[in-house]
Amino acid sequence: MIFENRVNDLLEAPDALLVIERAQAILADESNRRLAFREWLTDDVKAEFINGEVIMHSPVKRRHLDATKYLENLLLNHVMRHDLGVVDSEKALVGLTRNDYEPDICYWNAKTAAAFSDDQTEHPAPDLIVEVFSKSTTGRDRGVKFEDYAAHGVLEYWIIDPVRKAVEQYTLDEGTMAFAKAAVLYDDANDMLSAEVVEGFTIPVRAIFDKKANMDALQELMAR
Repeated sequence: MIFENRVNDLLEAPDALLVIERAQAILADESNRRLAFREWLTDDVKAEFINGEVIMHSPVKRRHLDATKYLENLLLNHVMRHDLGVVDSEKALVGLTRNDYEPDICYWNAKTAAAFSDDQTEHPAPDLIVEVFSKSTTGRDRGVKFEDYAAHGVLEYWIIDPVRKAVEQYTLDEGTMAFAKAAVLYDDANDMLSAEVVEGFTIPVRAIFDKKANMDALQELMAR
């Protein structure tokens, strides 16, 4: 629906053809630079290619690392135990139509993951993406990524704020290919968070931010 509205707006403009030709030239050049980016990108570099720009990521604070690590610990073990697919973090390159991302955490269902190969470096849109806020990424996490992930069929998107110790959970409206603007917000340590697309994955919010709570939650998940 959103895509169709944009197309209709463009077609109503008298200079639509000129705009399209100019956009095609820009996108062709961008495509070449994207290929160069992929050749340049190495295992020890954290970077993304977004709307024609290479975005370098600075080192993050300890609370960002801990939140990512604690959530991945729970999600990875749950998915592996029940053979639900694949979980990756940070260096898994997600290649969408125009942009290349390295989300903090990704989950693909078992059917999609079955097609992955050992030498694969580019991955399709995941079922679940988790981004952990840092000062430099807030705008993109709520902006271009929010729109791009939804447009490419990411079914669920979590945004984690390690300062407030809160989680925003968005689910895809497949009719509009957009995330619901009103997120389900979890900001109480006693709140329970359940993934819509990962069967049986329910954890206390506290487990994303606290080591002991994380280990307790892991034991409970493994006992199910």
